[in-house]
Parts: sequence; structure tokens; C-alpha cells
Amino acid sequence: MSKAASSGLAPSGLDRILTLELVRVTERAAVAAARLRGRGDEKAADQAAVDAMRAELNRLPIKGTVVIGEGERDEAPMLYIGEEVGTGEGPEVDIALDPLEGTTICAKNLPNSLAVIAIAEKGSLLYAPDVYMDKIAVGPGYPAGIVDIDAPAQENIQNLAKAKGVPVSEITACILDRPRHARLIEAVRSTGAAIRLIGDGDVAGVIHTTDPAETGIDIYMGTGGAPEGVLAAAALRCIGGQMQGRLQLNSEEKIARAAKMGISDPNKVYTMEEMARGDVLFAATGVTDGNMLSGVKFGRDMIQTHTIVMRSSSRTVREIKARHQDLDKF
Repeated sequence: MSKAASSGLAPSGLDRILTLELVRVTERAAVAAARLRGRGDEKAADQAAVDAMRAELNRLPIKGTVVIGEGERDEAPMLYIGEEVGTGEGPEVDIALDPLEGTTICAKNLPNSLAVIAIAEKGSLLYAPDVYMDKIAVGPGYPAGIVDIDAPAQENIQNLAKAKGVPVSEITACILDRPRHARLIEAVRSTGAAIRLIGDGDVAGVIHTTDPAETGIDIYMGTGGAPEGVLAAAALRCIGGQMQGRLQLNSEEKIARAAKMGISDPNKVYTMEEMARGDVLFAATGVTDGNMLSGVKFGRDMIQTHTIVMRSSSRTVREIKARHQDLDKF
């Protein structure tokens, strides 16, 4: 019996052929954005990635609906929520995407900008409004419940160090560098742990917890975008790890907007499994060089991309370094 069947999914879950098809989607978006990295125009880079990703998605043999798209918060161009993509023939799937995760990073040519997508069986991804989400995440190999979003930061850091078998001084937390995190940063530093502050790109931040030996990051903490939270949860479902998230619905307008999307409890803590259920595929291609993925490299007669692609039902994680010699496809 296949793992998918034994885990109670439909024997096929998502067709595994889609795994490699997804790689083409993020590769094309990453190449389009990379052509504009370091040019200081984040909207142009984002638009290029959106257009490229939309074009490639429409070639996939799926009946896809975008449930997490480009947000309105930064007035970015949109692969809008509810948009239908794919050829219309094939499985019905939900799609979460961020054609250019870290628009500012790309515009400044700083590390860890990515093109990201996740697909899951229809109805499997949390339909998250474009609000902030409080998040906490750790990688695989720890006992369930090792961290808790409602526990003090000091307690989470100490529990993690104990479970890892290292002194607290050897733990590194990843936190978005924002004024709103001043107290969190102070609390984490008071334990003796280190912090890597990132300017942007919290999908990458969460994924970095899955491979501390490579990235140097043990735990992700703090508030970022809810759509990015769902994308990160999809990735952790495939690699392993633990994550909790709570939507920050701090106004009547936001509570009403969330209610329209089917969210009745504004204070609910979502687990990783509640944000991304069933069989999930996830792919990310580096736009700029980062801790896990190299950025797009432009040679004289070829383009090189570096992609990670994974599937939750088989827990297979592939890294694909591709040399593209047919440059017209981009």
C-alpha cells in the first residue's frame, strides 16, 4: 500500500507528475524577477514574476483556484484570490502562491528572495484574509508541543534548547526586523539566545528552521503576513516541523472580512495541519542567493536555477539545479 493510501488520503492524492510541473512554474517566475533584481523597483519585479507565474500556471493540467494570492496590503499586482488557472482539465486544486516573496529584498538584491507556490486538494488550504498573523515555527525532530504560541518567548527558547540538548546560547531565532517586535527581541535576547533579524521574506524564515545545520536558524517567531503563514505551513507539512499561527483580527472590519471567508473564531490558534491539510505540493526557486537556495545565474548562453520541491504524502524533498539552454521559454 502506498503511503498516501495508508495515511487515509485518496490513493493518488495529487498526481505526482504535478511535482515536477510545479518546478517550471517557480523557475519561470524566479527568472523573470531576477532580471529586475537590484534595480530598486519592487513593483516592476513583482509584476514580472506575477505575469510569468500566471502564464506557466495556465499550462498545467489542473482546474486550479487561487486561494492565497498577491495581497492588497502592499498594493501589489495580483494573481487575485478566486482566479481560476490551469487548462481546466485535471484535478481540482487550491493554490497558494507568492510569485516574488521578498519584493524589497529583490529590488535591493539582498539574500533570500524566492518564487513560491503550494498546491493542495480542493478545500485543503486555510482561506486566510490578507491580515497579519502571529507565528511560531520549529523544524522536525522535536516532541509535539515543544513550543506554544501563548507561552512566553523565554519559555519557548528554553524548552527548545533543552529538547535539542544544547545551551540556550546556541539557539538562534529568526524574527522580522520591525518596530512591533521590539519587546519580543528584548525577551529573546534576555535568554542569551541569538537572533537573526530579517528585513523581509518570512516564508523563507520559517523554512530555514527545517535545516538548522545549514541555515543556522532554530526557531521562527513574530508577526508577518497571514498568506505567507499558509505557504510556510504547506512547506513544513512536506519537510516536517511544527507551526502555530493566530490571525490578528484587531478591528471590526477585519473580523467581518474573516467571517466572510468562513473564520468564525477570531482568536483561534491554527496548527500547521489546519492551515494546509491533505496532500500538499510545495516548490520554491531562489531569485537572489540565500541560505538554502542559490539565486538565478545568467550565463552567456544559459540560465541556472536552484529549486526545492516537495510533497507531503511521500515526504520527498528534491533539490533541482537546472541549466536552461532554451532561453526563449522565459
